[in-house]
Amino acid sequence: MPATKKTKPSFEPEAQATFVKWAPRSLILLLLFAVGYWLDCIKDRWYVFDPVQLNELSRAAIAAAPAPNDTASMIQFIVANLTQTYPSSQVKINTDVNEWMFNNAGGAMGAMYLLHASITEYLIIFGTPLGTEGHSGVHTADDYFNILVGEQWAFAAGQLEMERYTPGMVNHLPRGIKTKQYKMHEGCFALEYVRGWVPPMLPFGFMDTFTSTLDFFTLYRTVRITSREMVQNLLRGKI
Repeated sequence: MPATKKTKPSFEPEAQATFVKWAPRSLILLLLFAVGYWLDCIKDRWYVFDPVQLNELSRAAIAAAPAPNDTASMIQFIVANLTQTYPSSQVKINTDVNEWMFNNAGGAMGAMYLLHASITEYLIIFGTPLGTEGHSGVHTADDYFNILVGEQWAFAAGQLEMERYTPGMVNHLPRGIKTKQYKMHEGCFALEYVRGWVPPMLPFGFMDTFTSTLDFFTLYRTVRITSREMVQNLLRGKI
């Protein structure tokens, strides 16, 4: 009886199935990357605030305060200046100075008053009269921390001496993987300005709720107020 010739199994159908499965996915990922890169290149056109001008505003608020630790008058000065400088038809400024909420992020705890929130910028008053310290976090935006009252100390891994920021100074943390430990020594308040992609930063501000504080009411207020401000700015054409 003649021997039958064994044929090698063909892998072509499997290879074709794999290609059909992954080619569209790869194309979608490539398209998303290209769109993301393009948006990142043009995001500057959506900025309204300027870090230099905000630092000048912080210094003016400090100079106008009746006392060096009169944080309330500094906040009123800042809010009044912002509402006069930026038309409400173009950008939404939250003028409710009583809308404070706790914020736990990177191990640090303080309270914040949200002045402005949009997709590419946010502006807050952040601080605590008690003092706190923690990790700066890894962010998709530049962070400008303008000291109003008290001091902020900071250092990066490898530094053997601390950075010290006093009223009127600004601590700039560039976006990316550069991180620091920071401390708001014995109480500190600051005008914090962020420019870049804000939504990817939000989990940093929310994560401690799930891993530590379980303060879901504060999380709810934070999400509600932030979403409200972002939507109202989007309706004005502010991205």
